[in-house]
This record gives sequence, C-alpha cells and structure tokens, in this order.
Amino acid sequence: MSTYVVGDLQGCLDPLKALLAEAGFSPQQDRLWLVGDLVNRGPQSVEVLRFLRDLDKAVTAVLGNHDLYLLAVAAGLPPKDKLGDTIQPVLDAPDSAALIDWLRNVPLMHVEGAWAMVHAGLLPQWSIPQALALADEVTVHLRSPDWRVFLLELFGNKPAQWGESLTGWDRHRIVINAMTRMRFITREGALELKPKGPPENAPEGLIPWYDAENAAWRSHTILSGHWSALGLRDLGHVIALDSGCVWGGKLSALRLEDRCVFQVDCPACSALSVGD
Repeated sequence: MSTYVVGDLQGCLDPLKALLAEAGFSPQQDRLWLVGDLVNRGPQSVEVLRFLRDLDKAVTAVLGNHDLYLLAVAAGLPPKDKLGDTIQPVLDAPDSAALIDWLRNVPLMHVEGAWAMVHAGLLPQWSIPQALALADEVTVHLRSPDWRVFLLELFGNKPAQWGESLTGWDRHRIVINAMTRMRFITREGALELKPKGPPENAPEGLIPWYDAENAAWRSHTILSGHWSALGLRDLGHVIALDSGCVWGGKLSALRLEDRCVFQVDCPACSALSVGD
C-alpha cells in the first residue's frame, strides 16, 4: 500500500486522473491525500468532487480557502464575482446538496504518524496536537446544523496575532486564515495575508511561515499547498505541493513511503485570472 499526496487541484480532474495513472495508483490498495483547494478556477469542480466522493475511504483531504469559499457561498455569502471563479456549476448541479455536505465534512487538518497535512501552513506558536485540536473546533462547526451561520461570520483578516485568550469568531477566524490562507508572517508570528509572491521576494519585515525559528510544529513534517509561487519544494520539515496546475503548470504527487515525486502537465487547465 502506498500513500500519494497531491497538490492543489482547483477543479482540474483530467490532470488528476493522468497523474494517478502515471503513479500507478490503485484505489483498492493505495491511499490518496489532497492538500486542499479541490475546487474553483478550473473547469471540472463538480467532476472533481464526485470523483473524490466516489473513491470513498481511499481519499483523505483537507479544506483550502477555495473550498471554504464555495461552502460560504452555498451558505448564503454573496459571491465575489471574480473573473475565473468556477463554483457556480457546483451550486447548480442536481446533486449539489450532497456534494456540499461531502465537502463540509472534510477536515481542516490531518495528522498521521510523522506527517501533518494542512492547506497553507501553521503558526509557529502551535504544536501539532494544539493545531489539530484547533482545526477540530472548526470541523465540529462545519459538520453541525449551524454550519451556514458559522461560515458567514468567518471572512476577514483580523485578528492577525494568535493568543490563547482568543475566543469565538476571532479564535476560529485566525485558525482558518492561518491554515488556509497564510504565506508570510512577521518575525513575531503575526499573519500578513496580502503578499502573494515567491518567498525570495518577501516584503521587508516578513518571512515565509515555515522559516519561523523554534516553531512548535517542527515535531512533524508538514505537507502543504496554496502557494503556487513557491511551487513544488521539499524543504525537509515542509513539503510544498502546489505546482500551479490551474495556471497551466503541473500537478504534483508525492509518494510518502519514499518521497518519490510524480508530475503531469496541465496545459488545458488554465484559469482566467490570477487569484489566491
């Protein structure tokens, strides 16, 4: 049995199928992990959700910011009307309710053995057990009858600094922002969500989240996506897997057992505009 971890799909099913064939993935024997952003910007968001749902227990995924955006619009948030968004077909699908229910049952973080999978990253103050507990707090709400109200309260960039005293919406918002949107932080460990460029061009006073000294999460190797400008990188303590498939780049998979990398080109899965 092998475990394959795949980078951001963003509605690109054909490259995923090609990648799984390239890797020799068998749903009867192997496991498929996905680092989030399953939907949006690509042309096959509905098909991606159906494909993953039908793989059932062979799939382990975590939520990305685009997945949460789809859930929030399904909950009643007015769509942003960004050029390139492709979530409407999911909302219009005859099985939309079932697909939304499947997606809101996907967790925010997954930990297994020495691996921890999260879409964007973890704040340096968080140990792996603490981060998982915080993620689980969010997951409980997403799976509850109040999931619509919960999602409508969570958009915004504040607070930027984690504190143990945070409660309620502020607590949940910073957890979601860190785990699904973060790229750069200050040296004091505060979120800065606006910069999107490569880590080599970090704005003054900011560092990539994974470069924080003495980060409490370093007991595990983090599997992440979200940052297409970072690309596929094995940093030792962090393996980044977003290689920009939806922008016409590549879709990447890592086989955990030997860190072997598989890739396919994504020439036909190109988004209309640049976004998160």
